[in-house]
Amino acid sequence: MALSPRKPSPFPSSKAVVEFIWESPRKVGKREIARAFRLDAEQKRDLQQLLRKLELDGTLQKGRRRRYSEPGRLPEVAVLSVTGIDPDGELLARPENWDKAVEPPIIYLVAQKSGHPALAPGDRILARLTKGDENTYTAKTIRRLSTTPARVLGVFGLVGGTGRICPTDRRAKSEFVVRTGDSMGARPGDLIRAEVVPGRRYGLPQARVVERLNSAQGPRALSLIALYEHDVPIDFPADAVDQAEAAGPAPAEDREDLRGLPLVTIDSADARDFDDAVWAEADDDPKSTGGWHIIVAIADVAWYVRPGDALDRAAYQRGTSVYFPDRVIPMLPEALSNGWCSLVPAKDRPCLAVHLWIDSSGRLRRHRFSRAVICSAARLTYSQIQAAMDGRADDTTTALPQGLIASLYGAYEALARQRTKRGTLELEIPERRVELADDGTVTGISERERLVSHKLIEEFMITANVAAAETLEKHHAPCMYRIHDQPGAEKFNTLVQVLRSINLRFARGQVIKPSQFNQILSKAANTPHAHMVNLIVLRSQAQAEYGPDNIGHFGLGLRRYCHFTSPIRRYPDLIVHRALIDALKLGANGPGVPPPDLAEAGEHLSMTERRAVAAERDAIDRFSAQYLADRIGAVFAGRINGVTHFGLFVTLDETGADGLVPLRSLSDDYYDHDEGLHLLTGRRTGREFRLGQAVEVMLTEVNPLSGSMIFGVLGGNEPAPARHRGRRIPSARGPRR
Repeated sequence: MALSPRKPSPFPSSKAVVEFIWESPRKVGKREIARAFRLDAEQKRDLQQLLRKLELDGTLQKGRRRRYSEPGRLPEVAVLSVTGIDPDGELLARPENWDKAVEPPIIYLVAQKSGHPALAPGDRILARLTKGDENTYTAKTIRRLSTTPARVLGVFGLVGGTGRICPTDRRAKSEFVVRTGDSMGARPGDLIRAEVVPGRRYGLPQARVVERLNSAQGPRALSLIALYEHDVPIDFPADAVDQAEAAGPAPAEDREDLRGLPLVTIDSADARDFDDAVWAEADDDPKSTGGWHIIVAIADVAWYVRPGDALDRAAYQRGTSVYFPDRVIPMLPEALSNGWCSLVPAKDRPCLAVHLWIDSSGRLRRHRFSRAVICSAARLTYSQIQAAMDGRADDTTTALPQGLIASLYGAYEALARQRTKRGTLELEIPERRVELADDGTVTGISERERLVSHKLIEEFMITANVAAAETLEKHHAPCMYRIHDQPGAEKFNTLVQVLRSINLRFARGQVIKPSQFNQILSKAANTPHAHMVNLIVLRSQAQAEYGPDNIGHFGLGLRRYCHFTSPIRRYPDLIVHRALIDALKLGANGPGVPPPDLAEAGEHLSMTERRAVAAERDAIDRFSAQYLADRIGAVFAGRINGVTHFGLFVTLDETGADGLVPLRSLSDDYYDHDEGLHLLTGRRTGREFRLGQAVEVMLTEVNPLSGSMIFGVLGGNEPAPARHRGRRIPSARGPRR
């Protein structure tokens, strides 16, 4: 007798869904909610709409990996890692799976009852949390969890003949003692990994060295510290290197021959891998007066890296290349990234090319992909092609076919009109550039140039990425989208509150659009609040990520978008290449289809991107601290880029370097913190410190190994300079400037 189909469970109420999420010991996503309520496919679509409504009205907050929780709160029960001891002797902890870009809340551990084992830094516990004032919690231990001991990265030293580890993490609260026999022969100045020895409640925590990495002396160690601290893979497996070095030229047969066209690469002066080349001409179609025909050719990495082979496994693990001032950690071995997959001039290279036809307003009329072979006519820099367009051509740009550069800029101007029409979010956030001497010493820190040529390449690449996403959708092929959600309710409401405090109104409609943010940025331009408004708008945005479910790209104002243009340095682009080759049948020896679990791949690749960004940012901080290490006591102009209950974060105008003004140094008054307005206000004096405010600060402490700097604000009680107060720091600086 055939079984009758199971009837779907009743669709849960909003209250039931919210209670399930709030009572869950960890953040949950749509999949876990649907499973808990036994929802069918149609009900899952209704659930998606319900979750979106609850997020917009502020009932829920959505974190990374599209997990939901109660707004602004940690779960009632959570796994914590004991991190250190504060100056008052209180044990501190942090959530083990904290996945936000901001610092976690402060968690104080309640003293253990008699008979319970004492806790110490490195312990991992399951605890019940109670919300305190502002961004603090108290935690009561439910049980200690047995697990691998916590690890610490630091520099080994000797204090009174006893081993000592100075952590490189600026958040570390104390040094670690290393007992005799636990040092693995480490010498003072060595960069080491160590295991925290649990169980020590008083005094400095203990650790045992488990790996000697390198010397921490010298400026080139600073990026190495960032690599190890963020667990970025450095060395390639031997089989991946062997496979890359055995590679050779791809056959030109069955490829579109574009070697007769003068495609050029345009990159920064220090670029070593060139994965995109461009070309443009006026469209000869009489129906498209003022239109353009553009070709964007991208290195055919999929020809060399096949699913599941040694190169593919290594590339997937890395996810992306990581760029530091003194080195690059590539996603692919150099034999490919700087060799067969790099579009170097005067060399035949296999490509995946897209022909783009746009009208005079920059609207994409049609497009066509092909597997091709090109021979780059020139390797140009942004400043070089900009100079040629401005009438200052050099020998390289003069040798290009007449009219090519003008055509590239003409096509860009059309695309720029389309960008303005769709209302792309336009933020002005400067980027730092660290200049190094041959020995790795920092010689200067400056703001990166932002030329029209940068925007030209950016718009060409965006248009090619849109064409890739449209093509995969048309062929009903799986796609790894680059998705960017609109701002969540909590962040948006905070933004509106701050804007009101400076008499700016956000003209909110039924649907939030990037153009509305641009209106606010325009109103704030050329006012004292311009910097603050750019910061607060940036922080109100959701984080872009990768995934197979298309929700569009809010910041770019696009309904569909994916990454196609950088497969040398981004694995998601390689997935898109494989999907295009498979969907369009571009060659009998195509490399196959994308991974079967695109959702899992999207989460992993979003993580590797965040890891790379964090490592790059931390390295820049360390190089900045090294550059300023000889200027303790110097006075700088800066702006407040963060306001917290424990102090102010200040960015220096001269270098873009960041540092902390501890609240304890503001000794002229007692200051109250307004988290919503990003404001500190003195109770007696009424003195205010707010986000974006210009301040004058004195540098009082520097630690290049952790990248931390301490400032004191001038205009009140002047701070006294102190060198590395309270911590012995082995020198990591090169020759004095």
